Amino acid sequence: MTTTISSREFNQDAGGAKKAARRGPVFITDRGRPAHVLLSIEDYRKLVGKQPDIVKLLAMKEGAAITFEPPRLRESVRRRLKF
Repeated sequence: MTTTISSREFNQDAGGAKKAARRGPVFITDRGRPAHVLLSIEDYRKLVGKQPDIVKLLAMKEGAAITFEPPRLRESVRRRLKF
């Protein structure tokens, strides 16, 4: 369940916002526009836990077999950089 509250409501009742975050994300708005999201620590860990750890990826033995070919610069960019 998603909850939306204003910044003023959040400032007046942070405890209520924390309780709501147990049920799902709490969007905090500034002047009617989403500005922040309050999550429970469990939801936050689920969110960031899905991202691979760059250190572990670089340490992989299989990583040596990965080839990386960066995109070529457009001619107009190369001229400005004077390669």
